[in-house]
Amino acid sequence: LKDLCNFYYPLEIDPHRTIEEKYPLMVEWDGFENFFGTLYQNEIPLFIFSAGIGDILEEIIRQAGVYHPNIKVVSNYMDFDDQGILTNFKGKLIHTYNKNNSVLMDAEYFQQMSHRSNIILLGDTLGDLTMAEGVTKLDNILRIGYLNDKVEELMEQFLQSYDIVLVRDETLDVANGILNCITAKN
Repeated sequence: LKDLCNFYYPLEIDPHRTIEEKYPLMVEWDGFENFFGTLYQNEIPLFIFSAGIGDILEEIIRQAGVYHPNIKVVSNYMDFDDQGILTNFKGKLIHTYNKNNSVLMDAEYFQQMSHRSNIILLGDTLGDLTMAEGVTKLDNILRIGYLNDKVEELMEQFLQSYDIVLVRDETLDVANGILNCITAKN
């Protein structure tokens, strides 16, 4: 699994590769099609809060054929001039430690979701734990932590902070298993 991470992450952030070059390499992550599909079929919103580049993230999801109307991405979006040159990033820069309601700008989307009171939070840093801050009607939250780097150094903090800690797991198998149990018809 460490080899997978070492292989895929540099591809994901490589500024010299186009989205078309990255897409076939990135869609090999286990379980994403099932995860996105189950959420869509059951009309469960998928909120993606990313400190990465939203333009690239959205395009990869589109090209994978899983960008559905239930998806909302909040991330860093590029701003281009008339010649197509990147001039800036739009809005407040999102980083690992401000993934919370301080950077959320689409109040209408969250008002539409106000009847939702259960969250499955997937994160791979301790900063991701704040992503549900500001949710007004929260009954249940299940925090699943993906601990992929500095395992020995961060293990105790992850175990104290997340409900489930997955070590060097680059799949959505656990999240899919939980979703399948939640959405199973009697």
